[in-house]
Amino acid sequence: MNQDKIAKLIKDIRIKNNLTQKEFADKLGVTYQAVSKWENAKNIPDISVLKEIKKLYNINLDELLDGEQKPKKKNYILIIILTLVIVILLFLIIFSKTREDFTFKQISTTCKDFNISGSVAYNQNKKVIYISNIEYCGTVNKEVYKEIECVMYESYKDTETKIKSCKKLENITLQDYLKKTTITVEHISQTCKMFEKSDVYLLINATSKDNKVTTYKIPIELEDCN
Repeated sequence: MNQDKIAKLIKDIRIKNNLTQKEFADKLGVTYQAVSKWENAKNIPDISVLKEIKKLYNINLDELLDGEQKPKKKNYILIIILTLVIVILLFLIIFSKTREDFTFKQISTTCKDFNISGSVAYNQNKKVIYISNIEYCGTVNKEVYKEIECVMYESYKDTETKIKSCKKLENITLQDYLKKTTITVEHISQTCKMFEKSDVYLLINATSKDNKVTTYKIPIELEDCN
């Protein structure tokens, strides 16, 4: 998932439909500031909003997640040989059924000091985990850290695998770091069954000015996983 490509695609959709950011936001039930952040690649719409864009503007959800509309194929055989009409129509019907809709599950955490908003989307061809918002709700912490970084891990049986690293930022508070952090992982192995068998968690390492490291471990779960 390319955040810059998604930003450009959302802007193109809005402009092609002759909508201002406010008009576009009103149709999606969000603020125009949210639309501005999407178009400037500062944030990505939640999965529920992406589904609404798909519905309103007739765009494939797979293309939205990729941030790229694929050119539609034109079939010139219909123009040349009328006898192939039936064969071509059958082909189009079969082709239209080759892509299955995405299944969506909401992400949550059991960690009392953090709230997480996000989703997992998956079908036969692609699996994507997207965390759009992380909030720290523990004891007030105004410390400006030398640097903060985060890493997502999957632990299964005796194997621990790093599946995503976040941006490392310097001279920043924990709250400000989380505001600037979104996480996208493509082609993960987890569906509901895999989440039941393995542990997926986020580690946040905050290094103070005196090089003391504070580590936060945030377990990640799928809601209504059955």
